[in-house]
Amino acid sequence: MKAMILAAGLGTRLRPLTDTRPKALVELSGRTLLEITLTRLRTFGVTEAIINVHHFADVVIAYLKSNKNFGLRIEVSHEEILLDTGGGLKKAAWFFLEDPARLDESFLLHNVDVISNIDLARMLQFHTENHALATLAVQSRETSRPLLFDNHLQLSGRRVGPDQEPEIVRPSANPDSLAFSGIHLISPRLFPMLTEQGIFSIIASYLRLAAQGEKILAFRADQYYWRDLGRPADLAQAAHDLQQKVVL
Repeated sequence: MKAMILAAGLGTRLRPLTDTRPKALVELSGRTLLEITLTRLRTFGVTEAIINVHHFADVVIAYLKSNKNFGLRIEVSHEEILLDTGGGLKKAAWFFLEDPARLDESFLLHNVDVISNIDLARMLQFHTENHALATLAVQSRETSRPLLFDNHLQLSGRRVGPDQEPEIVRPSANPDSLAFSGIHLISPRLFPMLTEQGIFSIIASYLRLAAQGEKILAFRADQYYWRDLGRPADLAQAAHDLQQKVVL
């Protein structure tokens, strides 16, 4: 299986840790976020991955080389300017389209700065059985930008602020407001549909495609541990959780 790890961000919320290193190489309990993510994906069955880089790109590349790519085939997608999640994925499309025999094989897209024990095998089964274009791991928790899903778990809109009207792309009575985890399963069928250019969010593409009737589904991951590692306080809490064997 293939995967992409989104690791190009500046990690501004992690300063001062990211003043001298990329966020992918910030450490949690003595292991870098990149090592933790790669190890988890390898356990899930990922054998090939592409990682987008920008901030301290050469440091990430040298780190991978010194660790023999953690036993995986790894490619690097170097972004001269940050392309956001959608633009970054589109730039890396070649990696998922290079083998015509594997165009039906879905892949994982995973933020480098999240940690979870979400059951990826169960998520893949859900994604496959429902013939989804993309499946997003979501939870019922507080978030500043929740996504909205109907009672069939189909993406129907989003909220962009507490004082703004929600953006609705598919009318739905009483949609669930859910927090996205930064973990996606995606069919390569998505790439020809990415008509956006340059810098763009993949969420904007998902909303457009959901409006057109494409299956952008929610995988409810409420029972699993998940934490964003975007701030030093989050790292400290995750380190405590690891010590208490709450996760992984």
